[in-house]
Amino acid sequence: MLIKIVEEVDLQEAYHYLQDPAAGGIDLFVGTVRNNAQGKHVVKLVFEAYAPMALKEMQKLAAAAQQQWPIEKLVMLHAVGEKLVGEPVVIIGVASAHREAAFTASRFLIDELKKTVPIWKKEFYEDNSVWVNAHP
Repeated sequence: MLIKIVEEVDLQEAYHYLQDPAAGGIDLFVGTVRNNAQGKHVVKLVFEAYAPMALKEMQKLAAAAQQQWPIEKLVMLHAVGEKLVGEPVVIIGVASAHREAAFTASRFLIDELKKTVPIWKKEFYEDNSVWVNAHP
């Protein structure tokens, strides 16, 4: 497993880590900063995390996914700090013998990460900013 809180997510690192001769399918989800939220124009986001707890929760999610699906390799990377529109923020990757397990496990991991991992974001608009709850 490759699980990290980082300043910059590295797509190449994630993809290279996921390569495995036993994996017939690699699902790689990349979450990026979009230019709008709540009907407002987003200028940038700032992410903060309580890293020790975030990593512990991410490891729990990875273990749960490995119990449910036949996973060869797994990646969970989340950035902290200031991110501009279009920049990658989170990478979830799963390598499995078959694509269905890779797709399903990847979806589970990103959905649960957003629900349970203590990572917060502050959305900056043209006229103001607001902290967004880590767990909607």
